[in-house]
Amino acid sequence: MALILKIVFWTCLGAIAYSYVGYPLILYLLSIVSQATSDLLFLLRRRSRRAAETRGSWPSVAIVISAYNEEAIIGARLKNALEISYPQDRFEILLGLDSPSDATADIAREIRSANLKIFQFPERRGKLAVVSDLVKCTSAEVLVFTDANTMFEPHCVANLVRHFCNPAIGAVSGEEVRVSAPGIDPGAEGLYWSYESALKLLESRAHLLHSVNGGVYAIRRSLFHPPLNLIVEDFQIPLELRFQGHRILYDPEAVATEEIAPNFDSQFERRIRLSAGNFQTLFGNIEYLNPLNGGVALAYWSHRVLRWLTPFFMVTAFACSLFLLKSLWYGSLLAVQVTFYGFALAGFWLKKRGGMPVLCKGPLYFCTMNAALVLGLLRFCSGRQSVAWTVTPRQVDSTVSTSGQGKQ
Repeated sequence: MALILKIVFWTCLGAIAYSYVGYPLILYLLSIVSQATSDLLFLLRRRSRRAAETRGSWPSVAIVISAYNEEAIIGARLKNALEISYPQDRFEILLGLDSPSDATADIAREIRSANLKIFQFPERRGKLAVVSDLVKCTSAEVLVFTDANTMFEPHCVANLVRHFCNPAIGAVSGEEVRVSAPGIDPGAEGLYWSYESALKLLESRAHLLHSVNGGVYAIRRSLFHPPLNLIVEDFQIPLELRFQGHRILYDPEAVATEEIAPNFDSQFERRIRLSAGNFQTLFGNIEYLNPLNGGVALAYWSHRVLRWLTPFFMVTAFACSLFLLKSLWYGSLLAVQVTFYGFALAGFWLKKRGGMPVLCKGPLYFCTMNAALVLGLLRFCSGRQSVAWTVTPRQVDSTVSTSGQGKQ
């Protein structure tokens, strides 16, 4: 019995370590091989390795935005989108108002531009239903999806679009920089987001990328055919494209900024909703787990599925440690786990009271992220997760501009 418990304990611990540390190291090694191959081909063929220039033949672009109650930021968002560095006659902005109950519609209509089209829907249906209707209203070759609280740098859209000269490319993700308003402690959010961005870059280099940053990504219009019941469409859609054989790229030069939710409760609620969407994708696409799908299945398992199972690995490992307590070694490992969770609880208690030591930030973020996964699974299984977003409080920081600078 003790042997079985030890095997289970180390399997759970190994799965967590592999997903968060081992897999990134494998990606790093693969990226080295990929870069070396690219260098060798360049030396042999003397062809440019950079994305082909599309100036003079820019594809038509539709920037698609769905907004609910966004009166605090919608004006700045639309002005930012209108100021992008892209031929004026080759892009349009489609704003879908998901039956807002505040002044979002009035503020949006104050902005006059031939490039801006506003559509107001009488019934709130959620982001995906809105953007799907907006897509039907455009003939643009490329769709750029973004959020109401995301700000583009001037060349963001052009840098996204330049890759579509390659017919193998189905979607392109931009670099989403998370910023916080003055006086708001981002906790470990900024650090974790940088970690995730690095993973996307490495996956892209290894041709294994299967996800995008939802606030800044582009897709061929001909490939956009999503079902309308998705909770997290900006994960499901590129994942489907990748398994269909289309490449997904990550361009760190296509930069946009997005403000972190200003309080702990808003951040936690957002994670729960995303987690419910993750499990919807997992259970709705079991065929993606087939290892015969090759490298993309490996990336999906390593970067996503094992992450979603981490809270259950954590609980199982802790339980095994309790049963193996008589062993000095496993007793010590139990003490390490208790200390880690203790820091998380202390961080939660102190954060509610306005402050938190640096040592508590990492454990608190990791534990709340995994707690959100469990609650997201329960929401999905019970059918209680709506496809419509819960309004996130906005705190506009006047220092955050299209240059992408802000407090990280």
